[in-house]
Amino acid sequence: MTIPVALTIAGSDSGGGAGIQADLKTFAALGVHGASAITAVTAQNTRGVSGYVELPLDIVAAQIDQVVDDLAPAAAKTGMLSSPEIIEVVVAAIRRHGITDLVVDPVMVAKGGARLLRDEAVDALRTRLLPLAAVITPNLPEAEVLLDRTIVSRDERERAARDLVALGCRAAVVKGGHAEGGADDVVFDGERVWWLNGERVPTGDTHGSGCAFSAAVAAGLARGLDVHDALGEAKAFIAGAIRHALAIGHGHGPVNPMWRVVP
Repeated sequence: MTIPVALTIAGSDSGGGAGIQADLKTFAALGVHGASAITAVTAQNTRGVSGYVELPLDIVAAQIDQVVDDLAPAAAKTGMLSSPEIIEVVVAAIRRHGITDLVVDPVMVAKGGARLLRDEAVDALRTRLLPLAAVITPNLPEAEVLLDRTIVSRDERERAARDLVALGCRAAVVKGGHAEGGADDVVFDGERVWWLNGERVPTGDTHGSGCAFSAAVAAGLARGLDVHDALGEAKAFIAGAIRHALAIGHGHGPVNPMWRVVP
């Protein structure tokens, strides 16, 4: 049996709702074998992150090298890359292995409010990693940090998507989960702008939604979908995962990437 392989380069969530755990569940749900390179181990649950430790740089690099050398992933995604040094190691590995179908989820703040990206790492993320991405998937607050400006209206969100592509990535999705009204995302692929429209689900259980969405995009690319179709599939997938979110824990419950299997 052959199956596409996708690699996630991200942090581990001890609560199982986001990070590596959400990515691997998403890959499996979408018919892709998931491999992982862990960048940091967090101590967290649905109420927040109490701490984390970054893995040694040589171990981060070795994980990526071992996966790529043997499993040849068709696509990869990044999540929590907390320091400039980790970003540089990941950039070097992406270049070394010629990974082109890369989805960058610029993780900055956990659902509970903990900072997962150091201030001094923002520039490295913006200038070193983003230009290697096929798709980047920031939410509105993350897009505001990357562009150093406030983004509110739909016109401002469209301009933000265009300006993010100008930083070097091939396509940018500015997600609308933090906006007023519907949960609409705007996409610019270097040629055209389009909207991924979505109904806002009235729930506070959205932990891991950004991780699962970006992993779904990577899964689509790994299976040979183009960016337009991969994003459309990912939007439908995350809508279902939020509608079937898991009311567990005492804080923000996780989305359910396995909703098609175990609703």
